[in-house]
Amino acid sequence: MQSQEPFHIVLIEPEIPPNTGNIGRLCAGTGSHLHLVGKLGFSLDDKHMKRAGLDYWPEVKLHRWESLQQLQQEYPQGSFWYTSKKATQSYTHADFSPGDFLVFGKETLGLPEDLLAAEGDHAILIPILSPAVRSLNLANSAAIILYEALRQTGQLDQ
Repeated sequence: MQSQEPFHIVLIEPEIPPNTGNIGRLCAGTGSHLHLVGKLGFSLDDKHMKRAGLDYWPEVKLHRWESLQQLQQEYPQGSFWYTSKKATQSYTHADFSPGDFLVFGKETLGLPEDLLAAEGDHAILIPILSPAVRSLNLANSAAIILYEALRQTGQLDQ
């Protein structure tokens, strides 16, 4: 599908197996790489995760890292975008490039505030229009931002 460098979805300490399974399926369908960082809240053999990814799981380009720093050291030229409801810039204002890393925090806590403060220009959010909703589902958020990145880079034009 892609002739350009693939995007990378980075999940920091994901906790809910079906979210990771769905994101794995998203990555398989878009040619993106999935990076799992730190302690997982489940086993990679979890039946719920595999069910969410269905038979696409073998197609996932999966990478495991002990820490975000380890991942960043492996890709020193990588451009990292940090997603959080605490960011002030909408993802629609981000200027994505092929090969970018889209970083998501754990479902219950998100990304650390000190990381967001340090990476302010690269901290993005998905606007939520109703004050009754605190946050969006992790898998939905990954899909929204990844498809915007694909759109911006012309990878959806077929």
